[in-house]
Parts: sequence; C-alpha cells; structure tokens
Amino acid sequence: MADPRGFLTTERETPRSRPVFLRLRDWREVYEEFERPKLEKQAGRCMDCGIAFCHQGCPLGNLIPEWNSLVWQQDWRDAIERLHATNNFPEFTGTLCPAPCEAACVVGINGDPVTIKRVEISIVDRAFDEGWVTPQEPRTRTGFKVAVVGSGPAGLAAAQQLTRVGHDVVVLERADAIGGLLRYGIPEFKMEKWRLDRRLDQMRAEGTEFRTNVNVGVDVTVDELRNSYDAVVLAGGATAWRDLPVPGRELSGVYQAMEYLPWANRVARGELPDSPISAAGKHVVVIGGGDTGADCVGTAHRQGAASVTQLEIMPRPAETRTDAHPWPTYPMLYRVTSAHEEGGERLYSVSTVEFLGDADGAVRALKLVEVDSKFQPVPGTEREIPAQLVTLAMGFLGPEKAGLLEQLGVELDARGNVVRDESFKTSADGVFVAGDMGRGQSLIVWAIAEGRSAAAGVDAFLTGRQVLPRPIEPTDRPIA
Repeated sequence: MADPRGFLTTERETPRSRPVFLRLRDWREVYEEFERPKLEKQAGRCMDCGIAFCHQGCPLGNLIPEWNSLVWQQDWRDAIERLHATNNFPEFTGTLCPAPCEAACVVGINGDPVTIKRVEISIVDRAFDEGWVTPQEPRTRTGFKVAVVGSGPAGLAAAQQLTRVGHDVVVLERADAIGGLLRYGIPEFKMEKWRLDRRLDQMRAEGTEFRTNVNVGVDVTVDELRNSYDAVVLAGGATAWRDLPVPGRELSGVYQAMEYLPWANRVARGELPDSPISAAGKHVVVIGGGDTGADCVGTAHRQGAASVTQLEIMPRPAETRTDAHPWPTYPMLYRVTSAHEEGGERLYSVSTVEFLGDADGAVRALKLVEVDSKFQPVPGTEREIPAQLVTLAMGFLGPEKAGLLEQLGVELDARGNVVRDESFKTSADGVFVAGDMGRGQSLIVWAIAEGRSAAAGVDAFLTGRQVLPRPIEPTDRPIA
C-alpha cells in the first residue's frame, strides 16, 4: 500500500483555482498546477483497502490503489502503465468525470476521500511530458474493416481498442472535427482541447483513420456502410435534446445548450472572432441545473453577461449525504462548480411558465412559478425575471432516430435507446452499439467503459477470440 498512516496524517488537498477576475478573461482551464510533492502525499492517503470500494464506483475498473501506491513511491512510469491498463483516456476522465470513485472511497466514510481524480490527471500529464505515451501499433493485421460512427469518448475508446488488435478502423464523424461533445460541447475552461488533440495524434500513429464531415445515413447510405465494412459500431451519443414547449418558445434568443456552446468553443480555438450567439451585455437565463447548465453559466460569464440565472425544477439538494444516498453510492449533493464560483444566481423548485417577447419577436423575460414537492405550481408565486438570452440545458431523450437508425432498422427499447445483447450487438447483424446511444445519457467514464466493452464484442464476432477486456455488461447501471 501507500503511506500506512497517510489517511491519518495527511489532510485532503486539491489544486487552487485561478482567480476569478483572471480566468474570466480567457478560456484556459480553471485549476492551477498541483506541486508534485503535494500530489505524492495525497496519493499516500490511499489505504489499499481489502475491498476497494473505489472499484465499485468506477465502471472502468481502474486499479486505483495500485497507481496511488506507485505515485506515493515516486514510480510514475509504472503508474501510467497501471492507469492505461483499464482506461484509454485518463486525461478525459481526470478533467470531466464527476468521480464516483471518490464518492465510494472508504476514507470518505467519516472523512475526506482520496483525491483520486487529481492523481489520475497528474499521472497522464506527466507521462505525456516525459514521452512515456507512445503509439501501440498492432503486431499483426486481421484484414477486417470496422467503421465507428461517432467520435465521442465511446467511439474513440472502441476505435483504439480495435485498432490495437489489428483491425482496420475508420471513425466517421459528421462534424468538421473529431471529438464529439469533447470537441464542441465541453468548454475549454473544463478541458482544453490540446488534451484531445495529443491523444488523437497517438491514435493516428497507431493506424486509426478519421473522416470528418460524414453524416452516415445522409452522405453515406447504410447499404454503402455495411457493404464496405465487416462490422459497424454505433457511437453517436444521445443527441436528441429535451425541449420546453411553453408559450413563447419560438422567440429569438431561446436556444438549446448545444446550439450555444459549440460557437464559444470555436471562438476559443481561434476559428471565429466572436460567437454569433453571445451573452455579452445580456441578462442570461440557463434552464437546467446539471453539468451542461453549469457549462452555459461559465460560458456566459466569459462572454460578459450582465447577469446569469440558473433555474432548476428540483429542490436544492442537501449539502451532506442523506439516508437516501448512503455510502458508497454517488450522492445527490449541492455542488458549487467553478462556473458557479464566478457569479450568478441559482433558483430551485421553479418552473418556466412562459417566454415573454418584445415588439421585435425577441425574448425579454421569463415568467416563473414556484413548484411543490410534486412539481405542481404554488399559487401566488408567479413572477418575471429579465432574459435576453435563454439556454435550455435539460438533458437528452436518447439518440436521433431519423437517418441512420431508421435505415438500419435496429430495435429500440422503451426509452428510445438502441437495444443490444451481452456482446453489445444490436438486432442488425454485424452492428454494435456503445455509449449513450445504447445506454442513454450518462457519464464520460461509462462511455469509455462501453466503448471498450463493445470493442471486445466486435473482435470476438470477427475472429472468435477473447483477447480484449470487457469492463461492463450492457445491463450494468451506476450505483444509485
């Protein structure tokens, strides 16, 4: 194990955030670098439990006690080997995952959990800096061709696994750059895109081919796809967003979050001087209290919004665990993200009744009402708040059905997700599914785990062998 008394003698410590007034001037990541000696002491807090419940919290099965111990021993090179053994992209989970592993940490039962996520990102960053992350080219080629539709974390994980065991893999992406929501949905201040680009460089060197601006089902027919490849992996995500059909929805200035956020990422990348949908000088309302809503909040701050208000129909969560979320489950808690630290107001137990417009057909305000525990309006609580820009961040309803899925004729479940068997195969022969397209909207760590598992199913289907790990079953669900 690491330091035998580390969890008793060392308090949890995390990196400092850059000052708000500075970080609002750029799109860089929020957190400052964490000094290596401090990080090694943090890794030493890991107890190497007899039953490591952090494994239960992590669907990837990350060998967390092992690489914590190696970091504490200053054996960083072996640490990245153990980290990469289960996770293709620890730089993605280390920046974006909400860390259910930390929620399940035994040290966290009556204290502060180990800073697992910070150790993870530090290991992979140092590994890249030291040149330890190199292409893993296949030793032999199978001659089989596999198409991966979608280049988010599930698609990239499946593609890398399949390339490394010798298949010819092509990733097809309908956007103009690879990465899915990692590229255009996640703001730079949460994960700068050089992290994505350096991993894509590794994948290209290994032999994975990437093609952008290819909308499968439109630019390429399903028949063309299936005639050209021996297997297909569907990894297009859950992109059918939830709308808010209340009076005034048609007013200009009301956008889905995924209509708003990509423009800001393009500005941050230097593709555009300004966003065509900007919060500058406007009263901004974000409807939806989750991570995507927080991304909209942070983006509006950086664009110079006059005010930012985030609405949530649910009541404000508790600040500590309740009986409804006992350890080691991931608790629903009141969390203050970096975006919330930067300002704005958060309103809970409210519902939008109507968007109010001006004479030019643009939104000018929202009419709200408070709701009770059954989400019923509370009489006499209606009020208006100013709004010249509204973003809808209320989650997703599953994958888009038109085009690809309709042409394939794959079976869907009651929630509208693609049905798959124990090998992640759909009802269409030779077609597999991974990530949110089959699971429904979920976490990045589940997407990577699904991509790895689907790759194992594809390889077994094509070759009959069992050489790739499968961290999860299709029916696995987060502990809640």
